[in-house]
Amino acid sequence: MARRIDVTGAGGVRLAAWEFGDPPKTDPAQPAPEDTPGVLLLHGLMGRASHWASTARWLSGRHRAVALDQRGHGQSGKPPQASFTREAYVEDAEAALEQLGLAPAVLIGHAMGALTAWQLAAKRPDLVRGLIICDMRASALGAASQREWADWFKAWPVPFATLADVRKWFGEDDPWVERPNPARGEFYAEVMHESPDGWRPVFDYEQMLRSRETWVYDAHWEELAAVQCPALVVRGLDGELGRAEAQEMVRVLPLGEYAEVADAGHLVHYDQPAAWRAAIEPFLDAVLTA
Repeated sequence: MARRIDVTGAGGVRLAAWEFGDPPKTDPAQPAPEDTPGVLLLHGLMGRASHWASTARWLSGRHRAVALDQRGHGQSGKPPQASFTREAYVEDAEAALEQLGLAPAVLIGHAMGALTAWQLAAKRPDLVRGLIICDMRASALGAASQREWADWFKAWPVPFATLADVRKWFGEDDPWVERPNPARGEFYAEVMHESPDGWRPVFDYEQMLRSRETWVYDAHWEELAAVQCPALVVRGLDGELGRAEAQEMVRVLPLGEYAEVADAGHLVHYDQPAAWRAAIEPFLDAVLTA
């Protein structure tokens, strides 16, 4: 089951929030559904809420787990004049917590979504009781990284004739793929929609680059250090966050913990869903029962 809930984000942008799975069952001896601990899941750049479906479903047995299509992504608004700054993304997540009644919630973020999560935790500690950071660096990536992304978008052979072509290109043929990765192919197939001439991404390339340029040139250590709640830094062994930087992030976080997932790349929760669950569930149990 997937239930959509509309949220109004910063500047009036319409956002789509999603609950995957049945809400926790009502029991006279248990808290009412509105008292169920809240979890907000934030995808990374180019992602969408449905990438969290598997995680949200097992979370929904004990928590109210909501995944947000962030602005410019999924089924949320993509107005050309919209702001794609860090402040806008953070305000959107803040609005989602408040309008959905999730706070104080655990934030689970992947990549850019993790940065949004820790920036919100630093800004509004009253809204956040715990934080899971999945494969996101705190250091600046720089201008070369932004140029590489712009060139990479130009290399996409769009439109794709079929979803099988999408899966093959992103899972095997993309120059950024070091070895065949079916999970990566599935990840990108999820963000395509059918157009009259074939399959194209649901997002706009320029909006993605505008979103990215608001954080790649800066480091984010000070905001990380301002996070007051318990925080878990998770990395895939073959992901983009190196072990040394991840452990330094844990040191900088006042209440930081560390976990890593073997045989996983950047898309940790997509590559190894069972190992991802094993890595984060003990942390969630500790935070939500504290």
